[in-house]
Amino acid sequence: MAPTSMADAATIAAVEVDAESFPAASRDEWTVAAKDLVENGRLKAPGAGEGPWRLNLSLRESRLAVEVEGLGARRGHLISLTPLKGLMRDYLMICDSHVQAVHGASPSQIEALDMGRRGLHDEAGRTLCERLSGKLDMDLETGRRFFTLLCALNAKA
Repeated sequence: MAPTSMADAATIAAVEVDAESFPAASRDEWTVAAKDLVENGRLKAPGAGEGPWRLNLSLRESRLAVEVEGLGARRGHLISLTPLKGLMRDYLMICDSHVQAVHGASPSQIEALDMGRRGLHDEAGRTLCERLSGKLDMDLETGRRFFTLLCALNAKA
């Protein structure tokens, strides 16, 4: 399924993260990613009332627990991260390579890494949109931002 049209989607008012669930994550990195999701993300949350949305994220039994709270309703979802683990690992690796390349690679090498990073980010955003379809419906840009937050939460500080 393709990412959703956001014509009638609502904003995200807040993203709360259970820091104890993600002890190795860099608080600075996931705070920036959560802020970007709040500032620029839009989604639909069937069965969770009307937005704006509050998202509460934690880990339960190796799955991502997402509690979505809207006006007058709340809904929880457990999502397996297994299908995203390879994409997260590859994305974090290419981001590290990009940072290293900036300090000595040629402009064409940096551009190639950046194109690869963007392509992988798009693929991951689409995969996340598909995995969440019917629970949290979002466009590709919101899917990319949500994926960035998941990477920040699962990266080692």
